[in-house]
Amino acid sequence: MTRWLEPEQQRAWRAYVRMQGELNAHLSRQMTVDSDISMADFAVLVELTDAPEERVRVLELARSLHWEKSRISHHVGRMEKRGLVARQGCTSDGRGSYVVLTPQGRAAIEAAAPRHAETVHDLVFDLLSPEEVESLRSISEKIFTRLTTGECAAVVARCDADEAVEVVPQECGGAEA
Repeated sequence: MTRWLEPEQQRAWRAYVRMQGELNAHLSRQMTVDSDISMADFAVLVELTDAPEERVRVLELARSLHWEKSRISHHVGRMEKRGLVARQGCTSDGRGSYVVLTPQGRAAIEAAAPRHAETVHDLVFDLLSPEEVESLRSISEKIFTRLTTGECAAVVARCDADEAVEVVPQECGGAEA
């Protein structure tokens, strides 16, 4: 039997979906206006700056960003052409590679991050009380835990099990491996 949303739940869900879409669109537009990188570039660069040695295996980068293998392959290829990242072979696994932050990528995120943080403050945190910030954190962590454990995590693991992710140079036109 279908559990339909109650009227209050439906209003809350629709408000969340509208807010999320509009917030993401605004952050993306603002990032483009304020810097020479996209939000997708920013997401990759954040992952790299947070990683030890500022490098991440391609498969792990795809998983952490929740991107399909073709998207990560093409996007990293474009970033590499712009000098933001480089690829580095993995000596322990000849099939795998790392995405590595370059000095130009470091400069790009350092230039973009302050304005991005100010935009997030302006659009979100300046509107919320400390209690609302705590509620936002608590709700987000609760939902995140649900999505990353148990049955939800098993679905992700099954999807990832058959798909090796690798970066392929765009100019070769070959299939991703």
